[in-house]
Amino acid sequence: MLRTLDYVLRLWTLDPGLWTVTMKIEKFEDIEAWKKGRELAKDIYTVTGKGEFAKDYGLRDQIRRAAVSAISNIAEGFDANSDDEFVRFLRYALRSATEVQSHLYVALDQNYISPEAFTQLYDQAIEVKKLISGFIRYLRR
Repeated sequence: MLRTLDYVLRLWTLDPGLWTVTMKIEKFEDIEAWKKGRELAKDIYTVTGKGEFAKDYGLRDQIRRAAVSAISNIAEGFDANSDDEFVRFLRYALRSATEVQSHLYVALDQNYISPEAFTQLYDQAIEVKKLISGFIRYLRR
């Protein structure tokens, strides 16, 4: 089944006017949350492949699985038969992004990552979560 969503983006300008742009989402790769989640997963793989982090197989594998789970649930939900089912998968994706954030604290506490790397990855996860949450709100309307 090919699913097409009309996603309305609202862009504020410097004046109080509101611009509305409609874009078609024809494949899961068009979803901004998926794109940003993919970047997060790539960066997680990079940081977990180095130094002591690479040797902590449990934490390394768990944070990688959580990052991949976030984008996988977005993709899987896209082919759902209803918006309600899609939202269910988006909520799983949201939880997986939160799991990444939690694992980042463990990595920081074990000195596997620098405070700067922690902040950068944590902020990426926040951005992914905001995009997922916004998409959930849109689908709930």
